Amino acid sequence: MTSFMAFIPALRAKLAFLALLSIPFISSCSDPASVGLELAPGNNQIGVFYKEFNLDAQVVLLDSFNTVNSGVLVVGNETDPFFGKTEGTGYSRLYIDVTKDRPLSTAILDSMFFNLDVVSVNGSNLDKPKKYTVHKLSEPLLDTLYYNFDELTYEASPIAEVSFTFKDIRDTVLRLPVSEVFREELFGKLKRGNEFDNLFNFRRYLPGVAVKAKEGDDATIGVSLGGNTGISVFFHYEGDTVSKRYDITTFSSRSFNGIKSDRSGTPTQNVTEYGKSYDVGSLVGMKSTMAMAMKIDTSPIDEFLDTLTGVTFNQINFVMGEIEAQDSTNTPITGMVMIFADQRNEPVTSTINQVPLYVQGDGQPQVIEDNNGDEVPNNTYATAAILRYGTEENEYRAGITSHVNAIYRGQLQRQDWLLYASTPQTGDDFKKSLRQFVVNKNKITVKVLYSKSR
Repeated sequence: MTSFMAFIPALRAKLAFLALLSIPFISSCSDPASVGLELAPGNNQIGVFYKEFNLDAQVVLLDSFNTVNSGVLVVGNETDPFFGKTEGTGYSRLYIDVTKDRPLSTAILDSMFFNLDVVSVNGSNLDKPKKYTVHKLSEPLLDTLYYNFDELTYEASPIAEVSFTFKDIRDTVLRLPVSEVFREELFGKLKRGNEFDNLFNFRRYLPGVAVKAKEGDDATIGVSLGGNTGISVFFHYEGDTVSKRYDITTFSSRSFNGIKSDRSGTPTQNVTEYGKSYDVGSLVGMKSTMAMAMKIDTSPIDEFLDTLTGVTFNQINFVMGEIEAQDSTNTPITGMVMIFADQRNEPVTSTINQVPLYVQGDGQPQVIEDNNGDEVPNNTYATAAILRYGTEENEYRAGITSHVNAIYRGQLQRQDWLLYASTPQTGDDFKKSLRQFVVNKNKITVKVLYSKSR
C-alpha cells in the first residue's frame, strides 16, 4: 500500500506532462474555459489552461533622437526592401595632447594613417571589399545637441580611404593611408605651425572629420572613439633607425551620428512624421539609429483578463517571430526593453523621479512605494524585462508573467509598449548600429499558461 501511495504523485506529474505536451494543439481562438486540461479528472480540483492571442503593432520614428557622444561612430550604407536606402555618417572632433613633443623642423615623414577602431561589423556580402573614406569637416562641430537627422558639411575629396574585406572579422583596426596632399600639409603644420600650439588653434585648422561608407556596399561598421581612432604620424630624424610616432586621436572628443534615409517605394515610404504611429501593412520592423521603433497595442491583454476569475498564472511570454529572413552576417537587434507609452508615443514616466517606466522582469517587484507610502510602478531600469533574440528560433521572447499578474490584481494599469533597442547589459544599441529586423504582425503574440480552481 505504501509503495502504491508513493506512486500517485509521480502518476499525476506524468499526466500533467502529457497534458502540457498536448497544449500547443489547442486552438488559441477557443474560450479559456473550454481549453483546460485537468491534471487528474475526477480527483484534482486544478485545471491547466492555455491561451494565445495577437497584439497589433505599428512603426514609429522616435522624436528628437539625440546621437551625441554615443561612443561609437555608425558608418554604413545599406539598401533594404522594407527600410529603403540608409546611410550612416559618423562625425567627430579630433584631439591633440599639447604636452607631447612635436616633431622638430628637421623631422622626416615616413608615413601617415587614419586609424578606425572597428568594434562591430554588420551587413551582406562580407567576403567582398567594403570601402571607407575620411573627410575633413568644412564647419565646426559645436557644443550643442545633434540628432540623427543632422549633418555637417565636409570636403568632397577624402583625406584618407581604404577598401577592406572583413569575411569573419568583426573587430579590427583599419589603417587608411592618408592622401599625399593632406599628409604633407599636416606634417608641415605639425613641425612649424601654430596650429598645434593649443587645442583651440588645432580645431580651427581641423574642425573634425566625417567618416563614410561607399554606396552599395550594404554593410555597417561601428567605430569606437578614443586612442585607437585618429591619425598616426610616423617620422624620423637623420641617423635614426626606428620611427617615432605622433598621434591625433578622438579621445575625449565630441561626436554624433547622422542618418540619411530614402524609403521611397517601400512599405515605410509614408512614415515621415516623428512621434506618430503608422500602420504599414502586415509587416512591421525596427532599425537602429534611424530610430524606427515599434508601438505595441496591448489592449488585448485587458480583453483577455476580463474573461478570467480566480486564476493563477503559471507562465506568460511575449513572443515576436520568427522574424523575416536576413543574411546570417546581418545580425538583428539583439535585445529590447518595453517602455510604457502614452497615446502620443511618449514614455510614461515615474511620479518619483520622472524617468521612463519599463515592463519589469519576472520575479521582480512590479510596484514600489513612493515617499507617501503609495504603490506606484517600479521605475528600475536594471531589472526591466528584456525581449531577447534567440538565434535558433529566430524569435524574440520575454517573460511577462509578473507584469500581467500585477495588472490582473489591480496593482498596475495596463499601458501600451514602445519597443526600444537597449538593455542594461548591452547599453543603447539604438545609437550604436544600423541593426534591424522585420516581422509579420500575425507572429506578435502573448502565450499564457494558467491554472484555475474549480
